[in-house]
Amino acid sequence: MTDLVLTRDPGADPAADAADRWALDADWWRQAAVYQVYPRSFADSDGDGLGDLPGLTARIGHLAGLGIDAIWLSPFYPSALADGGYDVADYRDVHPQLGTLDDFDDLVAAAHAARIRVIVDIVPNHTSDLHPWFQAALAAGPGSPERARYIFRDGTGPDGSQPPSDWVSHFGGPAWTRVPDGQWYCHLFAPEQPDLDWSNREVRDDFLTTLRFWADRGVDGFRVDVAHALAKDLSEPLRSKTDVSGLNVPLDGSDPLFDRDELVEIYGEWRRLFNSYDPPRAAVAEFCARPERRYRVALPTSLGQAFNFDLLEADFDAEAFRRVITFCLDEVAATGSSSTWVLSNHDVLRHATRYALPAGTDLDAWLMTDGTTPAPDRARGLRRALAATTLMLALPGSAYLYQGEELGLPEVADLPVDRLEDPIWLRTGHTKKGRDGCRVPLPWTAEGASLGFGAGPGWLPQPAEFAAAAATAQDGVEGSPLEVYRAALRLRRELLTEERLSWVETGRADVLHLARPNGWHALTHFGDVDAEPYPLPAGVVRLATRPLVDGGLPGETTVWLTEGPQA
Repeated sequence: MTDLVLTRDPGADPAADAADRWALDADWWRQAAVYQVYPRSFADSDGDGLGDLPGLTARIGHLAGLGIDAIWLSPFYPSALADGGYDVADYRDVHPQLGTLDDFDDLVAAAHAARIRVIVDIVPNHTSDLHPWFQAALAAGPGSPERARYIFRDGTGPDGSQPPSDWVSHFGGPAWTRVPDGQWYCHLFAPEQPDLDWSNREVRDDFLTTLRFWADRGVDGFRVDVAHALAKDLSEPLRSKTDVSGLNVPLDGSDPLFDRDELVEIYGEWRRLFNSYDPPRAAVAEFCARPERRYRVALPTSLGQAFNFDLLEADFDAEAFRRVITFCLDEVAATGSSSTWVLSNHDVLRHATRYALPAGTDLDAWLMTDGTTPAPDRARGLRRALAATTLMLALPGSAYLYQGEELGLPEVADLPVDRLEDPIWLRTGHTKKGRDGCRVPLPWTAEGASLGFGAGPGWLPQPAEFAAAAATAQDGVEGSPLEVYRAALRLRRELLTEERLSWVETGRADVLHLARPNGWHALTHFGDVDAEPYPLPAGVVRLATRPLVDGGLPGETTVWLTEGPQA
């Protein structure tokens, strides 16, 4: 018998081979750099003040030049925008102001041509109150199959005028709203977002159809919104649950609203659908529960990956970062998943501003002062943000970046109150401003009605300081946030190999030093800018977020280096 020897076809195209390998890579998500796009605020192609899909497609070059691996696209579906698009009226279409399905197909094609994957947000816990299902439920009346898709209940008290339980909304106020025929429906978020009943087989089947719809259009993965809340204990009488923050969820799956064991069955079914594609579709869960339970949705038989927000919630402190990183890597080692790292997103203050404030600042209260008390040290916040992000990008696992952080954008704390759109502002009786300050349209140029975002003003006003942070103002400027991000994301492709690290002791409580198996090192000095520089080990400096001081690492700075003598 003659041995079979496989050789390359001399006429084969190496670029085509590379494209095939890229397209069929089933593990791309494990260490991807993912860039979150909040579509309304990214780029406006038609001048109506809202960002849209054609605007994003036109800026794919920016994202390719940045060096990301994937886009996570926040909701772009038809919506009344009662909650920034997370109130979905049709899961299989595009909001008319954001484009069309053809525009979505063009976006996916442009992204894939640039070797960028596309992840879409899926919102399964609730629909919009304008969704055809909910409108049918209102029309059909109590006891109907249409109402069984949602959580309708009779009220309490002699005349049913009290809510069915004491559950409260994430956005403030009761989690129940009464309809004209006297019944109440559950909404863990805004009244415009009625919760679905995931014990209903029709609900489960419809979402499987939605997942197939987008996967068939070339979507590479899904970010699952409020993944911890789909299954609920709806047995009568409804159990008390006044705290829906997710921070006090029991570890045994007994909570009536969150992290219930039934989720394993729901997401196992999703995983079987994802695995029917080649390569399998990826998924990451927004899973707000105790870390000890988070692993269940990160298993290969479930969604495969879950967000951890531990770094996002950590102070700029060496011990806090080391503790979080060690815990999260130990956690994923037990599941076969990879970790996720995030410092900013559409729901929180931008980290350039968080790090500009004293540790422990009540951020909601700070926003209510229009960002004046305490006064942020913006230079410090930016130094720390770049240092923290560059440390994050050196870690094994996937890194999630939020649009505009590559420009070093701060939180816009002084938006006029008559322009606020976040339902938190209304539902808390104007005691919390909410999340609009991190959703202000991006500045692309240093001039223009909306600094290059669109032909006219954007849906939220940009502060004057955004002009200096515009992409064109930073392009090619050494040491600018944009150029630091570009350098870090370019080098990251060399840095990432095996998904592990080791700690190198520094003898300093304010300095962390981690080593990757291929000889890359990252050191971060968490001390103040005037702290004593830390002597660097021998090696070739590949990246520093600020200039070194006499060859040493200054405070509020990260450096990457590779082993070997200096050139």
